[in-house]
Amino acid sequence: MTHPSHTHASRRDPVYDRLAAEPDFVELRRRYRGFVFPATVAFLTWYMLYVVMSNWAPGFMSKDVVGNVNVALVFGLLQFVTTFFLAWLYSRFSTNRLDPLARSLNDEYEAALADEDGRKH
Repeated sequence: MTHPSHTHASRRDPVYDRLAAEPDFVELRRRYRGFVFPATVAFLTWYMLYVVMSNWAPGFMSKDVVGNVNVALVFGLLQFVTTFFLAWLYSRFSTNRLDPLARSLNDEYEAALADEDGRKH
C-alpha cells in the first residue's frame, strides 16, 4: 500500500490543519465566498427571470425591439453576455484578491513540508 504524497493536502495532514487555522486562509475563504455566492445568486435570479418571463409573459417577450428581434431574443443573448462578463469579473477578482493570498499560503505550505521532510531525514 502506498502512502499519500504531500502534493495534495489531505484533511488529516497536520500541515494543512495548521494552515487552515491561519488568518490568511480564513480571509481567502471569506473573499472567495463573498464573490461567488452573491454572483451565483444574481446570475441564477437573472436566468430564472428569463425562464419565468418566457413561460408566463409571452406577450411581453414577443414584443419586437428592432425589426424581427424580440425581447426574448435579447434576453437570451444577454444570458451569454452575462456569463462571459461574470467569468471575466471573477478572473480579475481572483487575480487581484485571491491569488496573492493563495500564493502566500502555498509558499507556507511548501516550506512547512520541506521542514517536516528535513526533520524526517
